[in-house]
Order: sequence, then structure tokens, then C-alpha cells
Amino acid sequence: MKKKLLLSSMFLLVFNMGVKAQDEIKEAVQANIDESFEALTNLSDQIWAFEEIAFQETQSAAALSDYAESLGFKVTRGVAEIPTAFVAEYGSGSPVIGILGEFDALPGLSQNKVPYKSPLNEGAPGHGCGHNLFGVASLGAAAAIKEQIENGELQGTIRFYGTPAEEKFFGKLWMVRAGLFDDVDVVMDWHPGAETKTAVQKGLALIDFQVEFTGQAAHASSDPWNGRSAGDALELYTTGINYYREHVKPTVRIHYHIQTAGEVVNVVPDYSRIWVRVRDSSREGLIPVYERIQAMAEGAAIMANVDYKVNLISGVHEVLINRTGSAAMQKNLETLGSISYTEEEQDFARKIQEATGKPQIGLVSKIEPMEETQEHSMGGSTDVGDVSWVVPTIRLRATTAPNGTPWHSWAVVAAGGMSIGHKGMAYAAKALSMTMVDLFTNPELVAEVRKEFIEKKGDYVYKGFVPDGPPPINSDLQ
Repeated sequence: MKKKLLLSSMFLLVFNMGVKAQDEIKEAVQANIDESFEALTNLSDQIWAFEEIAFQETQSAAALSDYAESLGFKVTRGVAEIPTAFVAEYGSGSPVIGILGEFDALPGLSQNKVPYKSPLNEGAPGHGCGHNLFGVASLGAAAAIKEQIENGELQGTIRFYGTPAEEKFFGKLWMVRAGLFDDVDVVMDWHPGAETKTAVQKGLALIDFQVEFTGQAAHASSDPWNGRSAGDALELYTTGINYYREHVKPTVRIHYHIQTAGEVVNVVPDYSRIWVRVRDSSREGLIPVYERIQAMAEGAAIMANVDYKVNLISGVHEVLINRTGSAAMQKNLETLGSISYTEEEQDFARKIQEATGKPQIGLVSKIEPMEETQEHSMGGSTDVGDVSWVVPTIRLRATTAPNGTPWHSWAVVAAGGMSIGHKGMAYAAKALSMTMVDLFTNPELVAEVRKEFIEKKGDYVYKGFVPDGPPPINSDLQ
């Protein structure tokens, strides 16, 4: 009996020493981020001002990769045939923990750091999704972990992925295709938002494609019978899509953008092009809708007596949620507590809400319990979904803009360029790095995260919605 009590006491002593060491490492990574806050803020503001869109993020990628290199990371640039994609790595051996970082902007959203619409550079891009904060926070978290590996407190490999073109072409698809995630145990991810919580909703699967119609030009008045109108085909096609909307499931979303349908009114147009995007809550639901809409293109071409061509741009899977990893993240959010804001920041937030017609409640600062994962969660789409089907992925949302703020708008650009965004950035870096400490110090947690991933993935063999050939770096897609 005494022997059992002695063994039990020794176990508790070792366990408590381990917990204490883990807590001390978490305190150390938080301190690292606090010490780096000015440098991270300056880096974020640089990227905010660069305003670079998909596959054109030359300055942003350079700023992030140069910063990583200055901290001692081994940086590999131009991965997956993408000039602005890179990987920064430190350490060796297992576990290999990856973290994602985006940095592209959106067209036409340039905005000053004021709580009313005021373009900084008229017509220029802007960070309407907060990606100036995204990549920097993730790199800040990776740097905090790197310091602990360097000091001998943690063992394994930390790997930061600089992932371009999330807003348009979904750059991670080509990085997955290149095998850059094949040896990773767990990936961390976050996204700016109007709430702070674990991200446990799947989003939507998506397919992007273009349809081109080619006919015969003719004078629109003197001999229209000699023309075969690509414009007619396009109109017939969009009419078919719009009638089809009544007969799809509520989870389906269909958008299109007419890119060209002729140049002048007195010419029967011989060329037209439309960009179409189809979404559903799962890839299984997406595929039959995609096939039906392709068939409509053929029908429209037959009716207008023109030729047609469907060109796949890319597409993404819904996110494969990992609740085991999310539960670990949730505990760290509860440890950190909510973000504190000054009255000046709350006033800025209320003015944004007033300008965008939202209730003037200011910034919401609380940590909610972890949500249930909905079978058909709505919202946007992300190429993080594809990463999540090849390696278990733990996700976070952190507040960087006022509650109710229209996303992909000038309001997000404004908040992301000032202290509201900076605080969310630092908070995300802390939550991510603390959860990575859990993964580095607890092999059982990594095993459980991977077990859930394998069970949920089942026998599905991942195949990306990506065309053959190199990434569309120089595409004229607008």
C-alpha cells in the first residue's frame, strides 16, 4: 500500500512539474509576442500599405520572408511554382507543426484609417479581409515557438507557410499539389473576424470556372442573319442559371460575373465570356450542380448556334473540422480571456457601425463556449479547406473589426490598419502559439488530433479542384 502511495505521489509530482513547465513555456511565448509587438505592427502596416492582390504580392511576400530570415528561419522562396509563396522553417524532427499565413488584398477597397468611407488611393486594392494581420500574426506565433526550440524548451519543427492568392485563385491548392504538407503532423490557422472564438464551422466548397462562347460577327442592322451571336448565348446561359436557382438546395450558392459580351451595339458579338462560381456545404453536393450548369452552357450554345468552352479556374473543399484540436485551442482562449479596448477604440468601432448601418454596439469582447459544428454551415469559402483534407487543421477567429462590419469592405480595411486590428493580431499570435506549445509538449494530443482526422476523412482520397499545368500567375482573369 505504501509502495502504491509512493508511486502515486511520484506520478503526481512529475505530472505537476510537466504542467508547470508547459505553463511557463506558454508564458514565455506570450512574452515574446509582447516584446515583438512593435515589429509585428510595423510589418502589418507595411503589408496594409502595399495593397497587393492575388499572385502580385511581391513586396508583402518579401517583407514576411525577409523578417522570418532575420529571425533565423530557413526560408525557401518561390515554392509550388508561385513566386510569392514561401516556406520558413526552424528545428528538426517530430512533431512537425505548420502554420498558415495569408497576405493578399482585394481589388477596389483602398481606404484611409478613418471610420467613414475615404479611399487612400482611389480604385486601388485594400485589405478588406484583414490579411495584412493574418500572415503577420501567424509568423509572430511561429517566431515565438522558434525561440523555445532554440532555447531547448521544445523539440520538433515549426514551419510557417506564406500562402498567396487566397482571395481569387486559392494558392494553397498548388502548394498542396506540390506536396508541401505531406510530412506535417498538424497545421494551425486563423482568420480575422468580428468575434474571438475557435473556428469550428466548415464553410462552403466551391468551384470557379469560366465559360466562353464563340460565334460569328456581322453588322447588327444590314445583315444580322449572317451573325451567330455569342452575346445571345451568354444571355440564354444566365437565364438558365437564374431559373435553376429555384430548384437547388438552400445550401447552394451561384454567382456570376459577365466579363465581356461584345464591344459595340452595332456588331453582332462573336465572343463572350462569363466567370461563374458555384458553392455548396460539401463537395458531394457541389459536383452535381457544377455538372448541371456545365450542361446549361452546352444548351445555350446549341440555341445560339455558337461554340462554347468551359475552363476550370480552381475550387476548394469545405473545411474538415478537428474538434479535438479546437478544444485545446478553446482552453487557451479561456486562459487568455477577452481583448480589452480603450474608449477611443470603441468610439471608432461605433462610428464604423453607424457608417455601415449596423447597431452601434462597439466591439464585442468575450470568449464564447465552443460551438457545435453544423452539418450545413454557411458563410464563405477558403483554400484552408484543402489543407484540412491532407493534414489535421486547428482554426481560430480573432476580433479585428467591429461587430456587424460588412466583410470585404472598406470598414475592415480601416479597422485592420489601426489599433483594433493590431490588438486582434497580437491576440491571435498568442492563442496560436499557446496551442502549439500543447502540441509540442503533448504527443498524446497530437495522436488524438490525427486519430479524429483519419476517422472523419474515412476512405476519401483527396483530389484538388485544380487544372493541369502551372498556377495562373499571369492570368487576365479580372
